[in-house]
Amino acid sequence: MKPPAFLALALSLAASFAQAENWPNWRGPHQDGASTEKNLPAKFSPTEKVKWAADVPSISASVPVVWGDKVFLTAPIQDKQQLVGLCYDAKTGKELWRKVVSEGGLQWDNKSNLASPSPVTDGERVVFLFADAVAASFDLEGNLQWKRDFKESHGAFATQWTYGSSPVLDSGKLYIQVLQRNETFEFQGFPKGTPGKDMSSYILAVDPATGKDLWKHIRPTEAQVESLESFSTPVFCDHNGKRVMLISGGDTLSLHDAATGDEYARLATWNLPGDGYNKFYRLVPSPVVGDGVALVCAPKKSSVYAMSLDSKGKDVQPLWVSDSKVVSSDVSTPAFYEGSFYVLDSDRRTVSRVEPKTGKVLWIGETGSKAKFEGSPTVVDGKIYMINFWGDVYVVKAGGDSFELLSVNSMGNGSKPNGDAASCRSSIAAANGCLFIRTQEKLYCVGE
Repeated sequence: MKPPAFLALALSLAASFAQAENWPNWRGPHQDGASTEKNLPAKFSPTEKVKWAADVPSISASVPVVWGDKVFLTAPIQDKQQLVGLCYDAKTGKELWRKVVSEGGLQWDNKSNLASPSPVTDGERVVFLFADAVAASFDLEGNLQWKRDFKESHGAFATQWTYGSSPVLDSGKLYIQVLQRNETFEFQGFPKGTPGKDMSSYILAVDPATGKDLWKHIRPTEAQVESLESFSTPVFCDHNGKRVMLISGGDTLSLHDAATGDEYARLATWNLPGDGYNKFYRLVPSPVVGDGVALVCAPKKSSVYAMSLDSKGKDVQPLWVSDSKVVSSDVSTPAFYEGSFYVLDSDRRTVSRVEPKTGKVLWIGETGSKAKFEGSPTVVDGKIYMINFWGDVYVVKAGGDSFELLSVNSMGNGSKPNGDAASCRSSIAAANGCLFIRTQEKLYCVGE
């Protein structure tokens, strides 16, 4: 006997809700740019498949994070010179609350603003961190739990371009990564670092309930000048019964015990001396883990390096190294989905499907985008979603034997920015059976 139609619909909706995943941080529920969400559209526009579109105060690179019926975002408010944390209703797009976390300055260079780090939530709290080293934690109803200026205890973040690492909540700790220059300096008229403070690069573990330090792990490196800087975010995974923290930057990838911060493995540097000098380049992409392998992208059209999670000791030799003329990424963090890595080449505007243990390129394809990508790919429901500077969302089929472009969806405001602070850099989030797409002026919720 078949159940009544209304009961069948209710059961179907309940099952869908039970299978839904949150998007609690900038790289999603598994910290690899992927989700198990289903039934997401390949084709859409600002007027098609849009459940709602909310106005945002201003653009930034921060990714919308989603927990249940709430969406969180950071943004600068230009006329008031404020950095705010925002909360929207995930079902309607209504702004539920906004909180001023910091005031007095929004931009230090023409590429980005101080609201670049993404928020993070664990369902009990949401933490907003800004590039001026000010952070605050709120419950999901917008009540302040704690606020802290990390400059007072650890100094201002000393990165040439505006700090963009995102905080991570994992295993009951809040992690903040600061890979920075080892001395104070000035860039485009703004002082970086704090005189008299220890300028070592570090990973800070904070009690998320109180905002107080639990421990600080100094991360040494032989990198110099700009190579000391990293805009990556820590990534966590389980391996051999241990919670592992991966840190990329300072010309290397390191593996740490997430509970203590202690380092136990380090990849041999990709920045080898040549012609009497080293290349001094910052690192942007975060690591990604899949099938027991960690992937890290060296900067400026260099190779991609693979490292086994079983590695131990210093100067670990890579499992494999890509041909930099084929697989590379200067800015976008790769994704892992159903047994494959997907590498979006920020500059060449290509996508590669790569086998984790061997580095074999299963396919590579050109998107045809006229603008650069600096957001990272999101892979969900058998599709790869990527947004370029203009706000065009490219959708490519995941898996298969060859590259297949499914659609190009123009979601931007038509201004076609080319790498300045008005460019779309926010990766796409997937939750509640929807895509959450941030463009220059809007936050879109797109779904079937």
